[in-house]
Amino acid sequence: SQAAAAPASAAAGSATAAATSQAPARVELPSSSADYLNNPRPAYPGLSKRLGEEGKVVLRVLIEADGSASKAEIRSSSGYDRLDQAALQTVLRWRYLPGKRGGVAEAMWFNVPINFVLE
Repeated sequence: SQAAAAPASAAAGSATAAATSQAPARVELPSSSADYLNNPRPAYPGLSKRLGEEGKVVLRVLIEADGSASKAEIRSSSGYDRLDQAALQTVLRWRYLPGKRGGVAEAMWFNVPINFVLE
């Protein structure tokens, strides 16, 4: 019976050693340091100006590792389709500083607010 006990305790000891020798996996959160480069403001649609339309559009933009925007969708509307569409078309042409994970640029979604205010 002692012979049977020895392998069991040896197996338990090696399992414990294996569990303690492995450090817990480190979760690397993406830095949300994606940034706008020197991009032109969206053109204010002429009809929207004449009608006094103002508002804030928040777009969800997929920024690729090379800093280009590959997709964009309206997360919250300004309430005016013309303003929303002008913002959407503009952010897709912009260049960005991409977000990074572990120091390496990678594609990530970011919220990009665009304010249309008549002055």
